[in-house]
Amino acid sequence: MAALRRRVLEVLPDLDPAQVTDGSSLKELGANSVDRADVVTMTMDDLGISVPVREFHDVRDIGSLARLLRGHLG
Repeated sequence: MAALRRRVLEVLPDLDPAQVTDGSSLKELGANSVDRADVVTMTMDDLGISVPVREFHDVRDIGSLARLLRGHLG
C-alpha cells in the first residue's frame, strides 16, 4: 500500500526504503509508540478512513496493517 509506505518513510526518514517490507514491523524498523501512532493516523487520513482501535490488536507487521486498512476502504 503506497500511502502506508510513504508515511513510514516520512516518519522514519533515515530508513532505507528497501527495509519497508510486508514482514517488517514498525517497532523493528525503529518506530517508537508515537511514531507508530503517527504512521497509522496519517495513513488513515490519506485514505479517508477510520478504524476502531480494537481492530489493531492483531496487527503484527506492515503487511497485516496494510490488510486491515485496505479492508476499510469503500
